[in-house]
Amino acid sequence: MRTIRQSLFTALTCAAIGALSHSTAHAQSYKVEGKKPSFDDLPSPEFSGGKQKSFKPKDWLEIEASIKIQMDPAPPSKTAERILVKWYVAVEHPDKRGAYLLLTKDVTHVNVPLDEEIYSSVYLSPSSVKRLTGSDGGGKKAVYLVGYEVLINGEKVAQETDKNKPGWWNVASDKISRSDTVPLLDKNESAFAMMWWDRYAEILIERR
Repeated sequence: MRTIRQSLFTALTCAAIGALSHSTAHAQSYKVEGKKPSFDDLPSPEFSGGKQKSFKPKDWLEIEASIKIQMDPAPPSKTAERILVKWYVAVEHPDKRGAYLLLTKDVTHVNVPLDEEIYSSVYLSPSSVKRLTGSDGGGKKAVYLVGYEVLINGEKVAQETDKNKPGWWNVASDKISRSDTVPLLDKNESAFAMMWWDRYAEILIERR
């Protein structure tokens, strides 16, 4: 009886080790290169066709960063199924001199091409820019700091900032307070949703 039990134990142990080795051998590793984010003022786009209406384009604030993902082993699709980009933007507080508002936005991208420079972006609308600056332009002058994190399967694989050290958004400060008064928008929520399509990573559309 003891011999049978020992044999069974040995067989189960070998099977467990074999399964673990098989799982480890097929685990995917990621290498993500994220560049420093940049930002600029962009006028609302004008499209031709249909009945035209007169208006004076106002400025949006665009914030973007390029990301390149490598996966080993690479899947046959040559894409990352899903990544999460967490944006952190500190802007000047419109009502408190020397203070800043921390704006945040999570953007989920799907079917992201591997080994290819692709962009993620967020935006402030003209009305948000006016809320911050008191004018119809100059949104980039209100920006204090910009940073982001890239997560795959819940694991942080990259982070970058335009200045200071990455992770400044996690450091407690009496000058920076979180706020959703001025919302950050993803590209699909902006006036640029259908522009420069192949430059940007596809955004997951939540079905309701």
